[in-house]
Amino acid sequence: MEWFVKAFLKASLASLALGVSLGLAMAAHPPWTIHRVAHMHLVLLGFVTMMIYGVGYHVVPRFAGHALHSARAAGWHWWSSTVGLAFMIVGFMLRAVLPTSGTWILVAGGSLSAIGAYLFVYVIWRTVDGSPAAQAAVARARESANAARRAPLPNLPVSSR
Repeated sequence: MEWFVKAFLKASLASLALGVSLGLAMAAHPPWTIHRVAHMHLVLLGFVTMMIYGVGYHVVPRFAGHALHSARAAGWHWWSSTVGLAFMIVGFMLRAVLPTSGTWILVAGGSLSAIGAYLFVYVIWRTVDGSPAAQAAVARARESANAARRAPLPNLPVSSR
């Protein structure tokens, strides 16, 4: 399993634990419900989306029958999404007490998270399509199969029994 697949899965599980902990804290101390947007992003963007990214990077190449288009881009995706999520959570929590600073941190985190999502779309899309060499090989195989179907059958001797 690639390092970034493990990293996405572990980040997902850590986000779930943090999201559940924040949810419990909000239930125990109702004034902290001001941080419910941070809680929501920890669970949805952190747990759900990171799990989808990790499983997607592991499973899609196997389903598509092609190697992952770029492990390097997938690694950058992990960094962008993880740092972006951390900034977003800090930004949402700071926004309650320091609106201007919190908003700028939130914008930076949201931008990094969006870059990560775009990288995921790019890598998975290219993986599903396969490399240009693989696409050319598939096209040659299809053409060869079509040519074989169009070829006339040879005249075979008929036995007269």
